[in-house]
Amino acid sequence: MWELFINNWQTFLIGFANTVFSSILALIGSLVIGSGFAILETVPNKFWRIVAKIYIEIFRNIPLLVIAMIFYLVVPQFLFKVNGFTAGTIGLTLYTSAFIAETVRSGINAVGDGQMEGARSNGMTYWQAMRYVILPQAFRIVIPPLGNQFVNLIKNSSVLAFVAGFDLMYQGDIVASNTFETIPTYIIIGIFYLILTMPLSYYMQHLENK
Repeated sequence: MWELFINNWQTFLIGFANTVFSSILALIGSLVIGSGFAILETVPNKFWRIVAKIYIEIFRNIPLLVIAMIFYLVVPQFLFKVNGFTAGTIGLTLYTSAFIAETVRSGINAVGDGQMEGARSNGMTYWQAMRYVILPQAFRIVIPPLGNQFVNLIKNSSVLAFVAGFDLMYQGDIVASNTFETIPTYIIIGIFYLILTMPLSYYMQHLENK
């Protein structure tokens, strides 16, 4: 296995770098989009609550691979061209954002109603109260489930392999097909994923304890 890695280390590292880059982009994007729709789910305006609910239900109930394939195959035919890396990252972002939206929404609902009432009575607008009073408390509450979503996002980034995203799984498939060393190749891939997910899991546990 070590010899296999030495002979193909550049291929593995290229895939590892693409996986890290895609995961970071999707993590940031899904957190921003998901938090935005979580807020819309809790606003007094019924129209925006319905819009947020439709978005969340659509992307939460369609398989990630289908979403990635839509951006990889359908979108270029009718809208604009995207490569496999971009299509996979967009799909990963939208899919994860739906789950993050529900996670953050549960955190917002867990904050007592008196917090919003107290902020409004002190002259804050609804959005100021949400930004400075509600959301800081909500994010502290949902740190554990958010950590799980981030870890799942990294693992789900393997969907890029199906849309020629040149991620770790895609590059591993190339090595396995060229060397016929299937089992050692996927053990190496698993180790790379552990390198990404285990530190993140421990860091989220540290934040939770803190």
